[in-house]
Amino acid sequence: MTLRKAARLILVGAPGVGKGTQTERMHQRFPQLSSISSGDLLRDNVRNRTPLGIQAEHLMSTGALVPDSMILRLIRNALTTRGWLMPKEGVQAFTVNSVAADYVSSGQDNYVTMPQSADTEYAYSEDPDASFILDGFPRTAAQATQLAALLPINMVIHIHTPPSIIIDRICNRWTHAPSGRVYNTTFNAPKIAGKDDITGEPLMQRNDDKPEVWKARLRSFEEQSLPLLEHYDKKGILWKVEGNSSDEITPKIFTEFQRRFGA
Repeated sequence: MTLRKAARLILVGAPGVGKGTQTERMHQRFPQLSSISSGDLLRDNVRNRTPLGIQAEHLMSTGALVPDSMILRLIRNALTTRGWLMPKEGVQAFTVNSVAADYVSSGQDNYVTMPQSADTEYAYSEDPDASFILDGFPRTAAQATQLAALLPINMVIHIHTPPSIIIDRICNRWTHAPSGRVYNTTFNAPKIAGKDDITGEPLMQRNDDKPEVWKARLRSFEEQSLPLLEHYDKKGILWKVEGNSSDEITPKIFTEFQRRFGA
């Protein structure tokens, strides 16, 4: 499937709803879609020892959170490197390396002295090949506003599965720890209850797969995501899809995405 214009997507959904599955299927169906993960960008910069990566590693080693301005810098660099985001004429471009190098050499202990994304104006590509799904950012309405200073997201997909279905799916999951084999008593049960099919060894349930843990996680998501969803709803780009399984949800996403962006 080909696209007629650039699609800039965010998927929002509770833990366990299948965002990763939908992202993978979207990439397979629409090859022009790229994936930009804020977590991957951060890990790549740390691994490659870029000036910004060194600073991020220092922050994380002290238990501090990586600030939004740093994540935005990573996203901006990824987009400008691909040619999808261009400083407007007469505006200085700040790169991950140049700005972070100045920052490191200055000996500052925080990130607030660095230029903010709202200080510059950018032109963005509408070429279909400049299409992407942004993962991991934004998570709040404030972050969404900061991101909009770089470029506008033009579709936000809210994936909704009833919490009872998610809890049933996750909390019926059992694992064979030595091999990593995963079973589900609902749709992929072991041949013998509580035993691994290959070795016969006992299966275990992870502590974070227990019902009380997931109920708390889902409540937290609902509370934290509401302002973000309301923000994008006001922008007129929020689209909600509902279903009890990924297989039920995927065709709906394909149809709506094709309607909005397909050639």
